[in-house]
Amino acid sequence: MATVTLISDDDANPEVRAVFDDIRATRGTDFINNFWRALAHDPALLKATWERLKVVMGNGALDPLTKEMIYIAVSAANACEYCAHSHTASARAKGMTEAQYGELLAVIGMASQTNALVSALQVPVDEVFKA
Repeated sequence: MATVTLISDDDANPEVRAVFDDIRATRGTDFINNFWRALAHDPALLKATWERLKVVMGNGALDPLTKEMIYIAVSAANACEYCAHSHTASARAKGMTEAQYGELLAVIGMASQTNALVSALQVPVDEVFKA
């Protein structure tokens, strides 16, 4: 259960509506997900988060699918069920195959396991890695 109500289009003030409209236009959909509807309680935070997300997740040195897959991995590491689902759906929409998803999950699992082991063992970082 959400800790805040989700702002509907009917209840959105003009500032929130402007962000919702930009999300719709940018994504080419009428769907506004619950994350944005929850953030809409703070229009300034909603706008700042959306503006930053557009920059970070937009075209750059990394392609959009790679960025979505990284987002899935970080969401798994942070145990964020919402973001794991949201960005898995987005990655699939950007062309992620089932084979890629399976391999991504294998890498996430392997990294989680080896991270836990190295942390428990307190392995010192090799100097060559610091160069």
